[in-house]
Amino acid sequence: MRGWSAADVVEHLITTQREFLGTHGVELGGPPDVPADPAGAWRTHAAAVTRALSDDAVPDREFEGFVGPTTVGAAFLQFYVWDMLVHRWDIARAAGADAGLTADELDRIEAGAESFGPALYMDGICRTAVDAPDDADRAARVLARLGRAA
Repeated sequence: MRGWSAADVVEHLITTQREFLGTHGVELGGPPDVPADPAGAWRTHAAAVTRALSDDAVPDREFEGFVGPTTVGAAFLQFYVWDMLVHRWDIARAAGADAGLTADELDRIEAGAESFGPALYMDGICRTAVDAPDDADRAARVLARLGRAA
């Protein structure tokens, strides 16, 4: 994301997931220290989320979502897994690395973007699409739709 460091993206992912799960009664413990160790903070957070979602009662919790009735598990899969894939590209770009998005992951990103409809471009989701160069690879074209320029 423009103006964000890789640590900022990690902080965003952790914060949004903690807020979502917290509103559905999931206690993950104290937040990890992202500025001190972004990679370690992510590992700690991911382990806590994995433990929480391993309790069958958590993913099955129903709630009224943005587009109607859903469950914690379905919302996590639809948005938060999608969000992690997209932000993997942001973190890789900040680190000067290849995100290594597979064809299946790009399919998932595209399907997720489709499922949001016009809400995809609401504040806090994605910036307006940008043009990808004519010779851009698939990943660059997919991410351009989400407002990211390769």
